[in-house]
Amino acid sequence: QGTFVESGGGLVQAGESLRLSCRASGFRFNMYGVAWYRRVSGKERELVASMRAGDIFYTDSVRGRFTISRDNTKNTAFLQMNDLKIEDTAVYYCNTPGKVFNWGLGTQLTVSS
Repeated sequence: QGTFVESGGGLVQAGESLRLSCRASGFRFNMYGVAWYRRVSGKERELVASMRAGDIFYTDSVRGRFTISRDNTKNTAFLQMNDLKIEDTAVYYCNTPGKVFNWGLGTQLTVSS
């Protein structure tokens, strides 16, 4: 059963940058697409970015600021986040685009003004 461990979150000021990492294990990472999701307290988890078979998707609110990438040699996915905004504050999770595996604990990002 696949598992994910997200890391790299923290407290930053608006306009700053941060890179999140997601270490996957328990499955053949290079055989699956990868996606980043986030959940704001009290709201549904939403898809932020995904990478599958060369196709990359970004939700409108992060397009041009966030970049998804992966290193299959390390079973790790990344989310580079630039020009962070207060509304990016959330817990960030990774999974496959089809949400195939159990969710990890996520990593908290807090953006202050």
